[in-house]
Amino acid sequence: MGLFDWLKGDQQEPVPQQAPLDAPPTPEEIADSLAKVDQLAADGQVPTAVLSRVHRVTRRLRETLPRMRNAGLDSAEQYSLMATATDYLPEALSAYMRLPRDWADSRPIEGAKTSLLVLVDQLDLLGSTVDKMYDAVLQADAQALIAHGRFLQEKFGHAPTAPPKAPAVPHQNIGPSNPLDLEV
Repeated sequence: MGLFDWLKGDQQEPVPQQAPLDAPPTPEEIADSLAKVDQLAADGQVPTAVLSRVHRVTRRLRETLPRMRNAGLDSAEQYSLMATATDYLPEALSAYMRLPRDWADSRPIEGAKTSLLVLVDQLDLLGSTVDKMYDAVLQADAQALIAHGRFLQEKFGHAPTAPPKAPAVPHQNIGPSNPLDLEV
């Protein structure tokens, strides 16, 4: 808008702001993606080896994702977790599901590996990667617990190493020392 337009009172219409195209998925979108992957695996009647691995990865992702904000993971690790939930895992399973079952499970496609074995390898890799990130998240919480314990020890002194002893009670000879003895 120029000076002349401003004096005339002509105003430009504001340009609407567009949302960034590469916005990270919301927690709801991630949860939906994991639910769809679980459902796809269940509905597709995949072999048990695939189904158990898919459930392992989705379960661990559900346990890890809510904790990642407080865990101090760097942005690359956070991206990897979100991409595993919304892209890597769904794409691996979908690619396998597009193939006819008998062909995918019996024809070698990479060396001596069938599509089924290639998918199992991919799921194992995703599972171990997510497990490592989960351990890193929990390790951060564990380190916070250790740091807090050290703070408490510095603040209030050292914690006792052994439980306190019961107060000494004078020994009274009330009855037999052995309950099977009849004599007092």
